[in-house]
Order: sequence, then structure tokens, then C-alpha cells
Amino acid sequence: MVTLAEVAQHAGVSASTVSYVLSGKRSISATTRERVEQSIRQLGYHPNAGARALASSRSNIIALMIPLRTDMYVPVMMEIAIAVATTARLHGYDVLLLTGEEGPDAVRRVTGSGLADAMIVMDVELDDERLPLLRQTGQPSVLIGLPSDTTGLTCVDLDWAATGALCVEHLATLGHRDVAVIGEAPAVYERHTGFAERTLDGLRTRARDAGLRVLHRPCEGGYDAMAVTLARILDERPGTTGFVVQNESAVEPLLALLRQQGRAVPEDVSVVGICPDQVATQASVRLTSVAIPAQDMGRYAVERLVAKLDGRREDDVVLLAPELTVRASSGPAPSAPSAPSAPSAG
Repeated sequence: MVTLAEVAQHAGVSASTVSYVLSGKRSISATTRERVEQSIRQLGYHPNAGARALASSRSNIIALMIPLRTDMYVPVMMEIAIAVATTARLHGYDVLLLTGEEGPDAVRRVTGSGLADAMIVMDVELDDERLPLLRQTGQPSVLIGLPSDTTGLTCVDLDWAATGALCVEHLATLGHRDVAVIGEAPAVYERHTGFAERTLDGLRTRARDAGLRVLHRPCEGGYDAMAVTLARILDERPGTTGFVVQNESAVEPLLALLRQQGRAVPEDVSVVGICPDQVATQASVRLTSVAIPAQDMGRYAVERLVAKLDGRREDDVVLLAPELTVRASSGPAPSAPSAPSAPSAG
């Protein structure tokens, strides 16, 4: 195993210079830093984690709290987690993954044990019970999500309210006036999960301004649940011509059920998804959609957390602007059937 002394000898500098390059505690000339970094790469040197922690009073570990619930779309959660892990590694940090639904207990365990230098918290609720403890401990943290009160917090998220508004705006422009929202599983709304609630708020506000009627129905996803949900929607609002789907597992069942009922997409009904591009492009009808920028969310969260650890950033809120990509599933609203002509006078 390569030692720090061997790196110093290879670079032609003292061991303390190598240490300063690694820790950043002292200013080193660009030429010397480049020479040391080149030796580190060539020799494959990896600092000893235990020695590094003792020297810096840091573990160089970031805890990622990511409750893996059955009512959430796990691939998106894991894409964010991978982005967190790869970005953290670029900054010299490893990631401790906390996947249980422990809430404040997990926060206490991490802050009380010194397991990690900082935390990234996902699956954020509007009134999340973990937040008072995060504020109280003062440990550097970043939320991937937006609670009701962001005071004293750093948050990174997609602008979900703007996302909902963008979907409605698209359908309104196409002439649709009755829109149904097929949402996440009921438990997501019962927890007042931030992204789902904010999407609805933005969607309803824009619909009200545009004069659209909106009907929201949560759905567990899957064919059977979607069949029941669609039947309820069409029973209550038979004139529905636009659908917004914020539930990845409901996308393909919805398209299949519409086909079975003889409703062509997009000639008879339009469907707009809020989902990863992969889900939208692989659907049986390529879906007009707002993508979820999972990689950007994970990367920005780590970058802000590292800046906080280095004392270079204060608390702030970063909302990523949504982008809607028009594909094959949305089109002009069908024209209402013409009233029969009155007989002409003879």
C-alpha cells in the first residue's frame, strides 16, 4: 500500500507539503500542487480514513437519509442516491445510506455518534418531524425537498409548483378544459409529502387562472388500481380530455385502458406525464412530459453541503426550473359535436 512518504519522495517535496495539499489547510503553489496530485494519481495513493479523521476531526462521510417506501418510485430515489454518492466521492467523501423509516431517531443516531460530518435528507414532508432536530443540532445538512418552513435550512428541489402549472398551461394552450390528475398513492398525500402537494398547488392555481376544471384522484398504480381510478374519473367527469399523470407505475396501465375503451391518444385525449425521460420515451405512446432532474438534484445537494462544511455557503433554497418536452401523447382537444342544423324555411 502506497504511503504518504512515498508520494512525497516521488513528487520531490516534504511529507508535510503532501499533507497540506490533501487537507487544503495551507496555500500551496499551483505548480507544487499539480506535481503532488500527479504523483498521487500515478502511485494510486489513498489517504488512510482513520488517520485522516484523527487529523481533521472529520469522518469524511455524508449520511444520506432515503426512506425506501413501497408507495414511492424507487428508481428515481436511487438515481438521486447514485448522483449523491458519485459527487461526494469527487469531493473526497463517502456516503452512509440510511434507508429505514426512522425519522428523528436516525437523525439522533447520526449526530450523536459522529458517524457522519453532514446529512442529506430526502422524502421531505411539508411539516417533517426530522427538521426541528436538524435545526437544533446545527449539523450541516441539505434537504432534497421543500418543507413549508425553510428557515435555517438549505434545500434543493425541482420547482414542483411550476411543474404542475406548466402541465396545465400546455393542455390549456391545446384547448382542453376538463383535466384529470392521476396522482401518487394515497399514503403520499396523507404524509403531506412536499413534491406531491406542491405539484397539486401549482396545477390547481394555474387551472383556476386559465378557466380549466381539474379533478385529482390518487392511485396506487398498476392495472387494477388504474382501472378503478379511470372509471371513477370518467363517471364524474365524462368530458375529460386531458390527463396529467404524476405516478410512473400508472402510465402504461392508463394508456392500455384508454386503448381498450377506444379513446385514441392524442386524438381523443391527451396525456402529460411528470416522470423520468426513460419512462416517457419507453411508453407505448411517447409521452409529453416534465422530466425529473434526479442527477442534478443529487449533485447540487452535495456541492452545497461541501460548501457549507468548508464555510463557503449560507442556507439557501435552490429550485430547478421544470422543462416540458412535447412528444406524441398530447394534441388539440377534440371539437365538441356540432348541434344539428335547424330546418330551413321553405
